[in-house]
Amino acid sequence: MTRPLTEKGKKDRTLVSDYLESKGVSVVVSSPYKRAYDTVAYFADRKGMQVICIDEFKERKIANGWIDDFIAYSKQQWSDFSFKLSDGESLNEVQSRNIAALNRLLSAYPNETILIGTHGTALSTVVNYFDQTFTYDKFIHIVNLMPWIVHFEFDSDQCVSINFINLFTL
Repeated sequence: MTRPLTEKGKKDRTLVSDYLESKGVSVVVSSPYKRAYDTVAYFADRKGMQVICIDEFKERKIANGWIDDFIAYSKQQWSDFSFKLSDGESLNEVQSRNIAALNRLLSAYPNETILIGTHGTALSTVVNYFDQTFTYDKFIHIVNLMPWIVHFEFDSDQCVSINFINLFTL
């Protein structure tokens, strides 16, 4: 997708970069979609790092690109992870491609601190994979918290902790 960051998004990427400054990030990865890419590229540029684009971290595909009632559609998808519109993706599909890409990164960069720029639904399905208590009610809560940072800690490919970071309350 080619939608640029809004003015708020430009301010928020500074918040993200400032937060990440001392976190020891050694690898920066992004969805190919412009907003996610531009958010992490701002951090990468400040650190003199490159951004690796990985297609699997893109947002879910919704049939014809847009849905009129996002809340009802999301509720339906979260209640049935296999639900999708004819040209869209189910949350199962989104979760599977994101977990596969994450596992490849964990294998390629063991013991590294990896920053991944992705999207709310994609990230939420990853959280749900490791913590099934993360359901629609928690998903809809984060919609208004963007940018939303989730810190996963892994021991090899096993997730040992998940911490949610609200940049607006730090």
